[in-house]
Amino acid sequence: MQMQFPPTKPRLSFWQLWNMSFGFFGIQFGFALQNANTSRIFSTLGANADDLPLFWLAAPVTGLLVQPIIGYLSDNTWHPFWGRRRPFFFLGALLATVAMFLMPNSSSLWMAVFVLWMMDASINVSMEPFRAFVGDKLHPAQQTSGFAMQTFFIGCGSVIASLLPTMFTEWFNVSNIPVDGGIPDTVRYSFYAGGLAFMGAVSWTVITTRETPPEDMAAFRAEVEQRKGTLTALREIVKGFTTMPRTMVQLASVSFFSWLALFTMWVNTTPAVAENVFGTVDAQSAAFQSAGNWVGVMFAVYNGVSAIAAFILPAIARRTNRKMTHLACLVIGGISLASIFFITQKEMLLLPMVGVGIAWASILTVPYAILAGALPAQRMGFYMGVFNFFVVIPQIIGGVILGPISKALLGGRPVATLLLAGACMAVGGLLTMLVNDKGEQAN
Repeated sequence: MQMQFPPTKPRLSFWQLWNMSFGFFGIQFGFALQNANTSRIFSTLGANADDLPLFWLAAPVTGLLVQPIIGYLSDNTWHPFWGRRRPFFFLGALLATVAMFLMPNSSSLWMAVFVLWMMDASINVSMEPFRAFVGDKLHPAQQTSGFAMQTFFIGCGSVIASLLPTMFTEWFNVSNIPVDGGIPDTVRYSFYAGGLAFMGAVSWTVITTRETPPEDMAAFRAEVEQRKGTLTALREIVKGFTTMPRTMVQLASVSFFSWLALFTMWVNTTPAVAENVFGTVDAQSAAFQSAGNWVGVMFAVYNGVSAIAAFILPAIARRTNRKMTHLACLVIGGISLASIFFITQKEMLLLPMVGVGIAWASILTVPYAILAGALPAQRMGFYMGVFNFFVVIPQIIGGVILGPISKALLGGRPVATLLLAGACMAVGGLLTMLVNDKGEQAN
């Protein structure tokens, strides 16, 4: 028995696309503050640069565990008011907001690692159903545009969130210096503001957007009844890896190298910039904290570029094709990442962030648009969750091997690992050419 959903999805207006994607503006406050400041927080609390990848493992491991389960649960949920996906948006936002208030108040390194687990798990509870939510509602011809709208809000949220520590320093004269080994006030207030933005933006989507119920509610409820039970859920999740659509398998390799590159960048950019440009490895120094603020500016640039590029990519994809578009974007991003190794002036670091932003826009748009056209509607949430394995597994592998590789082959210099990151991103681009894009003709 298959759960039946409306066979024809209406085309949505611009404002409908806007409202249903707006929650990503808030979700990205969580991810952007995490990505730009976690290494800074860990270093301030006493972590060595070589150990940072291991401490970062909390984030991808929680995604590995949470996303398939939440996807499975949201596929098998229906509430007359909340619908299928929106209960998970709201609960995740509530928990993430609590974690974002706790993170900058960590009194020890291990507390910060624990809160990172909590924060990342909560953000994933919100984010995974959002991917499926867009796939649920979009007509095939709007899939690229819909995921581009997501990318636009991801970029906008990331720009503001990444700049928050600098804004608090320069606009409001908030202290950017650690006191007694604690987290600077600039970082503390940034996480507070981010938590409120997260909750507000997700609530907007929950309030303004409704979900389409299954066409045959009796069939849906009967199918859900058959799938009840923890063992049934685990069997289906395991089975999902053996029944993945061919396109999804092909995209897995592209995703692996793309996200390994991104993880390497997020972990190493702060210590790399501190050493290579600001001339310090002392995490308690004013220079290191200034480097942390500048990395926020750099990340704001790449996210700002991605917000703009998100609206250009669909037009380029229509004139060429989605695979060629993704290939070009990832190669540009890879060259840009590698170039950071050769830059010693802080203003010049903004230039490669333009190329990284182009790649980031494509990573958040093109693979998901291709994937949405290849997945069965009744299993959209589950397979989006399974696909996330190929987002988090490369990060877990990176967390385990980056430290030893840096010590053994790269002289222990974080900036040298960015050369490796650039190569990985370019390889991901080349692998895109092996993907079978079943929905290309519909866009």
